[in-house]
Amino acid sequence: MSTESVVATTPDEVHGDAPAVDVTRLRVALARLARRLRKHELAGLTPTQLAALATVERSGPMRLGDLAAAEGIAPSTLTRLVTALEESGYVRRNADPSDARASTLIITPRGRDTLARLRTESTLVLAASLQLLTPAQRSALAEALPVLELLAEVPGTDPAGPRA
Repeated sequence: MSTESVVATTPDEVHGDAPAVDVTRLRVALARLARRLRKHELAGLTPTQLAALATVERSGPMRLGDLAAAEGIAPSTLTRLVTALEESGYVRRNADPSDARASTLIITPRGRDTLARLRTESTLVLAASLQLLTPAQRSALAEALPVLELLAEVPGTDPAGPRA
């Protein structure tokens, strides 16, 4: 499927029976919503630190190189990131039992509690916002969820490449 059939630069563009997606409006709306839901500043975390912490939580103990690959970050950035998370008490570095030269990261109880609190706060903010919508708008959003989830999981679509 060509991108011309699904992408529009203006909301009025339509191809076939389905309306085209105004990607600029979608991008702006998603960015604004994400910004409203971001509570990482309260925990003293940058977006990259928050993402890395969530990855360590989800993946369990992991080597530093695996975290760098998962997050698409450079080794020099990884060192600073891990040091900051460790100094804040969110992760702990342990010697890798299979390789004495390597270490693994594990999330601490403080890291888990912080992520849980941030998720709860974001959920409450979003739930309150949803109450401002009409039932028809909430229904439309519910129907769009599978598509939004699919977009969020499309691999290899980060044009910026690895984060520095």
